[in-house]
Amino acid sequence: MNQLMNNGMIQEIENILLNARNHVSVEVNHTLLKTYMEIGRIIVEDASKHSNDGEYQKRSLRFLSKELTRKYGRGFSKSNLNNMINFYLSYGNVQTLSGHLSWSHYCELLSISDKDKRHFYEIECINAKWSVRELRRQISSSLFERLLLSNGDANKQKVLDLALKGNEIANPQDIVKDPYVFEFLGLPEDKPMMESDLEEALVRQIEKFLLELGKGFMFVGTQQRVTFGNVHYYVDMVFYNKILKSYVLIELKTIKLMPEAVGQLNMYLNYYAAEVNDEDDNPPIGLILCTDKGNVDMQYALGGLNNNIFASKYVTYMPDKEQLIAQVEAVLSANSKEHK
Repeated sequence: MNQLMNNGMIQEIENILLNARNHVSVEVNHTLLKTYMEIGRIIVEDASKHSNDGEYQKRSLRFLSKELTRKYGRGFSKSNLNNMINFYLSYGNVQTLSGHLSWSHYCELLSISDKDKRHFYEIECINAKWSVRELRRQISSSLFERLLLSNGDANKQKVLDLALKGNEIANPQDIVKDPYVFEFLGLPEDKPMMESDLEEALVRQIEKFLLELGKGFMFVGTQQRVTFGNVHYYVDMVFYNKILKSYVLIELKTIKLMPEAVGQLNMYLNYYAAEVNDEDDNPPIGLILCTDKGNVDMQYALGGLNNNIFASKYVTYMPDKEQLIAQVEAVLSANSKEHK
């Protein structure tokens, strides 16, 4: 009895201590952000008094960096002082800042000059609880551009929706990206690979794969058996998306997309809808990840099916960011001309 009472008291005290530590952590973070914003404001306002002297701010930052580092230690390099300046200029009001993001998060966000894009990453970072490392990876892999290009219908409204709401998942197509980036596998770019090897590598890095897939995904398993009569087939990878309440069946292809892959996945989806789905599950979703889907015939292979089937390219290296940005700008430009 005493042991049970002691265990109960210990748990209660532990909860109080954890809540207190979390509260202190949030307060410390908020105070730090407020402090850095104030420093940025002071530097900006001082520089405005010497607007005729083009070299003043550079000299001022060198002096400030040296003096503040001497008195207060690390954290006051010229680059960090520049971050404080940009922090003030970009956000301006500490009350609008998220307590979920650290100074290191904001330093990564400040590297993005486009306001819409920066706000998208800020929202996604808060919603998905990205670490600084994961935020850096998502920016480097051009998630914003990949989502805009996924369905080939990038437009200004979609840009604004992503900026204001992040990547909202309401329909099956909302989970699709193009391309998917698997640089975390550390695989050679041009070395031939078996589908089983790709699957094995993704399973070994399942946490990173789940982050790349996006919000709401839970891993079910690999090589999930589907039986028709006495013939067994196997789905490469199966996930469940708790936001859409749908199973997501992924087929991995280390070649370009072929029509027969669509038919096979369509068969799997019919099986899951009839045999695996619970009453409150929505229809399953199929995703084919392949090395290339540029064949025009695929428009017909994927069209006219009752099931939700999508195809996306995957790459094992970080995509060329400038190229993706140029693609987005080209699509937006073409879209704008069509609506004039």
